[in-house]
Formats: sequence, C-alpha cells, structure tokens
Amino acid sequence: MTDKNEVSSFSNNHLINKDTDGIFVVVPAFNEDKTVGSVIEEILKLGYKVILVDDGSSDNTYEIAKSSKSKYPDNIFIYQHVINRGLGAALKTGMTGALIHGAKFIVTFDADGQHAVEDIVKVCKPLKDGNAEVVIGSRPFEDMPNSKNFANTVMNLMTYLFYRTKVKDSQSGLRAFKAEVIPKLNLLSRGYGVSSEFIREIRRNHLKLEEVTITTIYTPETQAKGTNAMVGLKILFKMIMDIFR
Repeated sequence: MTDKNEVSSFSNNHLINKDTDGIFVVVPAFNEDKTVGSVIEEILKLGYKVILVDDGSSDNTYEIAKSSKSKYPDNIFIYQHVINRGLGAALKTGMTGALIHGAKFIVTFDADGQHAVEDIVKVCKPLKDGNAEVVIGSRPFEDMPNSKNFANTVMNLMTYLFYRTKVKDSQSGLRAFKAEVIPKLNLLSRGYGVSSEFIREIRRNHLKLEEVTITTIYTPETQAKGTNAMVGLKILFKMIMDIFR
C-alpha cells in the first residue's frame, strides 16, 4: 500500500520537474559571498539548473558556489573568470555554458538577492506558451529608491532614442530567452551596457518580446549596485561610440 504522503511528494516533484525542464538560470557573480549561496540554493531547490559565473571575485564567492555544487552536483555548473571582466562578459560566458549543457530556455538572474525566485516561472511562461522569444522582467519604478528610479528612467529614454524600442525596464537583470535566439545576439559590452545591447539585438533580429512585472527586493547590497548616474553615463558613451563603429 502506498503512503499518501509519498503520492503527494511524487506529484509535487513531477510538477516541479515539468515546470523546470530545460530551464537554465545564469547567475553572474562578482564579490557576492554575502548573498550568492542563498540565491543559487533557492533556485536549485525548485529544480532549475544553474550556471554560476564567478567573474574574478576576490572574496569567497567561488568557494560558496563549490559548496552548493556538493549538495546539487548534477544541477549546477560553475565557470570562473581569472580576472573581473564585467557583467556583459559574465553573461556571455554563462549563456554559452547553458547552450553547451542543452538549455531550452535561458534566464539571467542577479546574484545580489534583488530578484524573487518565484518570478523565474513568470518570465518563462510566455516562452513556453509560444507568445515570445524574449521576456524582460520589469521592476515597478514607483518602488525604486529615487536615485535608481531617475537613472533607470533616463536609461529607458536613451535606449529608446538609440534603438527605437520602447520597454518598461531596459536595465532589468531578470530576463528569459528561448535558447535558439542566443547565437543571434551580437553582444559587445563587457559591462552594464549589455542590458541596453539586449534591447538593440531584440530589435535588430526582430525577436518577439514580452514584458512581465516582477518583484524587486531592495537591500543595502542591491541599492549599492546596478545602474546609477555614473554607470548611465558610461553606457551612453558606449551607445554613441557604437553609432560610429
């Protein structure tokens, strides 16, 4: 006789495997030892595959990732840059690794704890339903600290002016792609400019885009990173240079 709890456990595991099948979550990490362990293990517990890219960290990020791999040996793949190369380079490494390991869908997910793992299924749904090739998770700007709200609003405007694609959150770190579109993306920026480059490549390749609202968790760590005025100026300069390439 089968125990009811066992049946329930089997059913839940079956649903989790069905929901997460083929989804690889790329997590770029640079000096994120305070948060990276909890972030990747929350993702792993849900059954997703993780590609962790240690982007030349000088803290314990790599050791923490290895500890997580000892618990989930088949579900996490770790890549390491010897030196810090930047967000764009880390994402390219991670997405290439996901393709090598057979991903059907690729999600980018920040290591600083600002994203909710429950939003992974939300950004993947339009892809699975065949309604999109790329999905951007849009953060509610009204919930942002004022400085970030202003910087991200300016970057949305700049992205539209340069790439003629209007999106709610051009600098979001939570995105989802059908795996087959990744080789089409010509990403050159090694830094934060990669976020705007994604928008450019969506337009250039005529990819079907959807946006879904996501939750953002603001902590001292998450507020210290991401797009601010200085980062925005660097991205703007890179956009201008691209025009004259």
